[in-house]
Amino acid sequence: MNLFCMKKHAPSEEMKKDLDNLLARINALEVSAPDDYQKGIIKVLRSLVEGQIHSINEFDHLKKAIDLVTLQLFDTLKKINS
Repeated sequence: MNLFCMKKHAPSEEMKKDLDNLLARINALEVSAPDDYQKGIIKVLRSLVEGQIHSINEFDHLKKAIDLVTLQLFDTLKKINS
């Protein structure tokens, strides 16, 4: 496997779906975890996955905000030039 071969990342909806599936598996693991150590590790995994989902959502919000600012900029430039 070549680690330097960069693939295009998946769309955000697909990434969120994959992370939701991973979160469901993590929740299932917690039910079957026999001791507190494993339950602690599972809580860390859950926190990481939830953080990743939150980051993807925030990135989507930022993209929308940038699009709105860009539209406002073009509208302002159009008004100035006319």
